[in-house]
Amino acid sequence: MARGVRVIKICLAGEGAFGNKHLDALACIDGVEVVSLVGGLEEATRKVADERNIPHWSLDLEVGLAQPGVEAVILATPTPLHASQAMQALSAGKHVLVEIPMADNLKEAEALAALQLETGLVAMAGHVRRFNPSHQWIHERIAGGELSIQQLDVQTYFFRRSNLNALGQPRSWTDHLLWHHACHTVDLFMYQTGEEIADCFAVQGPINEELGIAMDMAILMKSASGAVCTLSLSFNNDGPLGTDFRYICDNGTYLVRYDDLCDGKGKQIDVSRVDVSMNGIELIDREFFSAIEQGREPNGSIGQCLPAMRVLDRIERKLTA
Repeated sequence: MARGVRVIKICLAGEGAFGNKHLDALACIDGVEVVSLVGGLEEATRKVADERNIPHWSLDLEVGLAQPGVEAVILATPTPLHASQAMQALSAGKHVLVEIPMADNLKEAEALAALQLETGLVAMAGHVRRFNPSHQWIHERIAGGELSIQQLDVQTYFFRRSNLNALGQPRSWTDHLLWHHACHTVDLFMYQTGEEIADCFAVQGPINEELGIAMDMAILMKSASGAVCTLSLSFNNDGPLGTDFRYICDNGTYLVRYDDLCDGKGKQIDVSRVDVSMNGIELIDREFFSAIEQGREPNGSIGQCLPAMRVLDRIERKLTA
C-alpha cells in the first residue's frame, strides 16, 4: 500500500495471541506507528510493550485513545468487550478495526453499526476469510463469472475443553462456536455468493457444565439462489485443528486450508501472487489503513458484516426455541 510521508498513529488493545499477530502484521506495513498498547494484565502488557518498543502502555482504553496523535485503534480484546470498546473508540473520534466478532449479540452489533453511520468514521470487523489469498482466488473467479457455488462444506474443529487461548494460556472469557467460529463461515458464504441467507437450521450438542457452552454444533444454510452451506463445528476434536473448506462449484471443486488451495483432485494452486502478502491479518490491517487514507468504506466494514450477525441471531433463536 503506497503512502506518502504521513504516519498513522494507532493504539492497539490486546496483549494476547491476536494482539501479537496484529503487531507482527503491522511491522510489515510502512507509515503506521503503534504509540500505545492497552492490555488486561499489567505484567503481560508491559512485557509486550517493552519487546515491541511501544512507547506507552496502559490497562485503560480511554488513556490509550487519548495519547497524542492517535487516529485509530485495533481491538484484539476479549469478545465480550468488542462492541462496547468499538463504540468507545468511535465516540472518541477514532477509526476502529475490531476483531471478529464485532459483538456477541445482535443488539450490540446493530448499535455499533448505527454509531458508525452517525460518526462517518472507518469501522471494520476482522473477517479475515475475505482477505486470505486462497479465498480471494475463489472470490475473483466468482465475480468474473467463472464459478458459481453449489455447496460450501466447512469443518471448524478445535480441542478446547478448558478455557485456554491460542497460546495455551488461561482465558478470562469463554469462546463460542456460534458467535465466533461460525461467524467466519456465515460471513464468508454470504460474501462469496453475494446473497442473503434464505433459510438456516442448526443443532447443537449438550451444554458443557464447566464452560456453559455447546461443544458441538452443525449449521445448514441456503442462499437466495439455492446455494447450500454445511458447517460442522467442535471444541471436542482431539486431532488436526483449524478449518477446512470445500467449494463445490458448477465448474470445479476447490479445497482450502488456511492459505493452501488445491483443486478437487489435489492439484496445488499457487495463490502467492493474489495479493501483496500471504498473511490475512496483514491484509486486513492494510485495508483498514488504506480506507482511512482514502476516506472510503473498507471491505469488511461493520455495515457489510452486520447481515452475518443477523443470521447468527436467527440461528441462536432457533437453537433456544
